[in-house]
Amino acid sequence: MRRVRYDRPGGPLFLEEASVPEPGPGELLVRCEAVGVTLPIVRKVTEAADPIALGGEIAGEVVAAGEGVTRFRPGERVTGLCFGHGYADFAVLHEAMTSPVPDDASAVDAVALVRSGLVAFGALEAARPVPGEAVLVTAAASGVGHLAVQLARARGAGRVVGAVSDPAKADFVRALGADDCIQYADDSWGDPVDCILDAVGGDLLTPALAALAPHGRLVAYSSGGGTIQAYDLLVGAKSVIGFQMALIARGRPELYEQWRQELWRLFAEGAVTPAVHAEFALEDATKAHEAIETRANLGKVVLRP
Repeated sequence: MRRVRYDRPGGPLFLEEASVPEPGPGELLVRCEAVGVTLPIVRKVTEAADPIALGGEIAGEVVAAGEGVTRFRPGERVTGLCFGHGYADFAVLHEAMTSPVPDDASAVDAVALVRSGLVAFGALEAARPVPGEAVLVTAAASGVGHLAVQLARARGAGRVVGAVSDPAKADFVRALGADDCIQYADDSWGDPVDCILDAVGGDLLTPALAALAPHGRLVAYSSGGGTIQAYDLLVGAKSVIGFQMALIARGRPELYEQWRQELWRLFAEGAVTPAVHAEFALEDATKAHEAIETRANLGKVVLRP
């Protein structure tokens, strides 16, 4: 089979021939039909001290099941998070991190919706929004952000604001259902909001906190870091909440499954529609990473083995 690899920090990425992996106990071997490209993986390629296996979201058909697997069998369509080599023709999924793909959804729908949608859903849950409150989403045109905008609208936000780095993304964000779209460099982010879902962090935390209304909540789910002054929270009784999807997947599997089913329901009703910026062949993985790294994407970037 083919898979994408790199042998030194920063790349380059290249295609190589490799043996088809064998599923171990509790694992599934999946023929990949779509692979989601995410910012965390792109950052690891450029920043990690040693090369990593290019894993992430995959969707495809089960071709073999390891010992002890009870929920899936060969021929079924699934999606899940691959912790090994996922940029490949075949990949291995742990049964516990795998879910079925509905008949009316494609593999591309699955990788664009499930993992990114669960992060968006969970971040919104962490913000504890009340119907009618205003919600602001940073990185609103990203794979997670564009779903967060739609979810905020579907769950009764009174006003939804998207925040982006490039004004060229504004029309895309408004078409998702945002009432307004601001740029990070704007002197003012407009009227205060009750909730902020932040995927950027770093220096953006200062203007984001300033945009929160009294008693507002900022949910940080990025790996961008950043420093917050306690006084900035005290003066408005504001809160900053950290959210990590992996903790939910590992520690609250029943909640993970509940959110997943709700996402597919909203998809079926047309309330949430994943947008795909571009589909790339495996041999063009470098171009896929560039689309993410340069923040050029409007929605999800997908590899098609």
